[in-house]
Amino acid sequence: MFNALQVITTVVVGVMVGVEFSVAFVINPILNALPEDSGQLGRAHGGRMLGAVMPVWYITSLILVAVWAIARWHHHGTGLVATSAALLILSVIMSILLLVPINNRGKTWTPDNRPADWKQQMSRWDRLHYVRVAVIIAAFTLLVAALT
Repeated sequence: MFNALQVITTVVVGVMVGVEFSVAFVINPILNALPEDSGQLGRAHGGRMLGAVMPVWYITSLILVAVWAIARWHHHGTGLVATSAALLILSVIMSILLLVPINNRGKTWTPDNRPADWKQQMSRWDRLHYVRVAVIIAAFTLLVAALT
């Protein structure tokens, strides 16, 4: 039973990391290269779509990692799992305090109502997202290391 928890947790967190990595290094660069208003419209749509899914995914990942840590509290590798949980908590706090407010504004923008500094706000979101991606990659790496 515990092995199934480890596999499910590792897959859920790993796929989440892959999605966020893809947003940072594939999707947003593609959207930024599109002509005229297409990139901004694409980012707004992505913000609505992923803004609905990712909070559930982050919390589910955190719960799974916490259950893993609690279930094996006195076993080898638990320190790695607990540290992974702490990093996921950090990523959730970063999201709520820094990224979500920008995303909530950006997902409502159209070419007619976006603010003059919309590109600067998206650049700030991108920079913060790179940091969040680094944090969740570290969390995932610790989970994988705890499997050995």
